[in-house]
Amino acid sequence: MDIRFVDSFTQLDLSFWQQHQHALSPFSQPLFYQLLEQSQSVSTKCGWQPYHLQLSEYNKTKAILPLYLKQHSWGEYVFDWSWSQAYQAYQLPYYPKLVATVPFTPVTTEKFVTDDISLNEILTILSTHCHSHHINSWHLLFCHPQAEITQADVFHRHSVQFHWNNQGYHNFDDLLDKFNSRKRKATRKERRSIIEQGITIKQLTANGITNKELEFCYLCYQLTYIKRGHSSHLTFEFFQAIFSQMKNNILLVIASHRNEYVACALFFYDESQLYGRYWGCTQKFNYLHFELCYYQGIEFCIDNKLRKFNPGTQGEHKIQRGFEPVICHSYHWLKHQELRTPIASFCQQERRQLAHYVKQCQAALPFKQTTNH
Repeated sequence: MDIRFVDSFTQLDLSFWQQHQHALSPFSQPLFYQLLEQSQSVSTKCGWQPYHLQLSEYNKTKAILPLYLKQHSWGEYVFDWSWSQAYQAYQLPYYPKLVATVPFTPVTTEKFVTDDISLNEILTILSTHCHSHHINSWHLLFCHPQAEITQADVFHRHSVQFHWNNQGYHNFDDLLDKFNSRKRKATRKERRSIIEQGITIKQLTANGITNKELEFCYLCYQLTYIKRGHSSHLTFEFFQAIFSQMKNNILLVIASHRNEYVACALFFYDESQLYGRYWGCTQKFNYLHFELCYYQGIEFCIDNKLRKFNPGTQGEHKIQRGFEPVICHSYHWLKHQELRTPIASFCQQERRQLAHYVKQCQAALPFKQTTNH
């Protein structure tokens, strides 16, 4: 078996990837990975060193796993800061670590493609490589549940997102008819307030997005991070590239007040799903975040017959707007045996707590008790 780690997605056998990657998601396409690297949004300098694995046998590609060698935990959305602190307490190094994920994109996708090589074999190769190259762990994030993983030293974590499911709704009022009266009234009040505040909203796709909208979108994206005290991850060049080369997967929703842009939300979409990614505003208005990030996305899904809407991570406020709790999966391996037992216990306890949390969230959904949504 020929084992190669390469520092650019373009060095991989992309014909093999295309042949075996059947997912429709834009985040599973080689172009998305390539644009992240070409725009320097992902690089060694920013702590996301491309470290992609390709396995071959007799000069024939057998498996590919996109990986990044990381010196921090920013931009992953499966939070392990407490693990890093535990390592510090034991005076052990937590970084560098290997992460298999789509950078800055908490969307469940197939993270690897393979031909006749089991996932267990791939993960064993990763563990062996970490041992011999001073890498302290690997992490497989936002993947489908992997029943075939059998190694005792691989830990399974759960996290929770909130997704909206299209039950064949004809319009937004059709959806609201499934809400109980109190939540239906609250939602209509929120949407009505947008009109009362004098805000107009437009949805832009493909060739409808000009440089003016591009520049405003990036400004809003930066402002969101500045307000949180962080620097933004993605470069302006990345936004230019996706608006040009992935325009058929882009939805941009922009709000205006007195003929001036005041907020926007950026989405990706494919043939079946909508993915909310970034939001920002230059002025604050009541309920505008909910309108742009959730209600406009729901309407787009209904109008285009998309079956699911993933608005991103976290946010319990999504529940009362019809977004249902969904368990996300990740898998983790740690080189240092001293930390394996406490972290295994942590993962077990976390899964139990999240199972209880999901039940609480389901009980808080706005749907009528008799509705089979």
